Amino acid sequence: QVQLVESGGGLVQPGGSLRLSCVVSGIMFSGNTITWHRQVPGQQREWVASITRENVTNYADSVTGRFTVTRDNAKKTVFLQMNSLKPEDTAVYYCNVFLRTTTYWGKGTLVTVSS
Repeated sequence: QVQLVESGGGLVQPGGSLRLSCVVSGIMFSGNTITWHRQVPGQQREWVASITRENVTNYADSVTGRFTVTRDNAKKTVFLQMNSLKPEDTAVYYCNVFLRTTTYWGKGTLVTVSS
């Protein structure tokens, strides 16, 4: 079955960096767009970044210039490099993939930006 597993979250000071990973199994990884979202408790989940099978990337305005999404098809992994982190980046970060009629989500990894 389709599985997505995020990792790499943690506590970081403002201005710091983290790299999140999303390992995907159960699909033809190289042929699919993978997307990152984030969610603050009590708020709606918001789109952060996407990377297509052609390595075309797109970013939310709030993270443009600070976050970079990449993929390693051999490892079936997508990375989200987050630099210049701000307290408002604090959230649970999820990766997902849309196949036919279903969106599959990982369980998320918590990022906390605080001094």
